[in-house]
Amino acid sequence: MAFDTKLLDILACPICKGKLEYDHENQELISKFENVAYRIENDIPVLLESEARKLNVEA
Repeated sequence: MAFDTKLLDILACPICKGKLEYDHENQELISKFENVAYRIENDIPVLLESEARKLNVEA
């Protein structure tokens, strides 16, 4: 079983409540507004602020 992308319609960033984007290659959900990534573990998104990974900001 793989992550169901239909969930993107109802999932939101726990920090800003904004939309998340699916990064298939890294198996993460990305919040571009907050610039963080949430891992997907066993097809389940780990949407905990304390578990979010900061993304590098490209200038």
